[in-house]
Amino acid sequence: MAKTKRLAEDGNAEAQNLLGLIYDVGYGVPQDYAEAARWFRKAADQGHAQAQYNLGAFYDNGTGVPKDAVEAVKWYRKAAERGLADAQNTLGVMHSKGEGLPKDDTEAVKWLRKAADQEHAEAQYNLGQIYRESAGVPQDYAQAASWFRKAAEQGNVGAQNNLGGMYENGWGVPKDDIEAYAWFNLAAISNEVARKNRDNLARRLPSGAQLLAQQRTKQLLQEIEDKKRAHLKKEDQQRREKALKGA
Repeated sequence: MAKTKRLAEDGNAEAQNLLGLIYDVGYGVPQDYAEAARWFRKAADQGHAQAQYNLGAFYDNGTGVPKDAVEAVKWYRKAAERGLADAQNTLGVMHSKGEGLPKDDTEAVKWLRKAADQEHAEAQYNLGQIYRESAGVPQDYAQAASWFRKAAEQGNVGAQNNLGGMYENGWGVPKDDIEAYAWFNLAAISNEVARKNRDNLARRLPSGAQLLAQQRTKQLLQEIEDKKRAHLKKEDQQRREKALKGA
């Protein structure tokens, strides 16, 4: 903490953002949202994308600063333009819903696509929703299923449930009740809607098919775990390379 504060006071943007997070959660210090906002601003003013996003969220929610939608969007946009996927997804959702920004489907798709291309699972899910529901773009079930799959493979429960629905109905993918059941089953661990979808489908499946679906669920779970480990390994390697460059 002492080292972080010294670095922050010396103008290190990474330390300033970290100090903001420390005050935000009250880690080893009394929780102080105003102090968190002060340090986020110092880092944000230096172009630190995560701090810009954090400050935008503070303005969005009125945390440590007066609630101000205009300031929130300003900082979200700065972070998004610097390539931060969380901020890009947030702008995309705001444009899609017309909340805090004018409803603009073209802008929504643009920002969600930028985040989704960075493997942001929520953005991939949101993009799938847009293509499935034809929200400002031509309806494209194949695109929807593709984005749901990308998010589902990262563990996004909503996408897993929706992908199950795509397989159950044959939307954008071949109709496949076993694959549908498996995706519903994965999502059902924590999602009541998926649990009902799975159980409704199970009533139509012969016992042999249910056994195959259970086996497919285990296979999918293993594939997701393998991809998660590979992703964490890649992130760790990137952090090491970044540290070596900064040394």
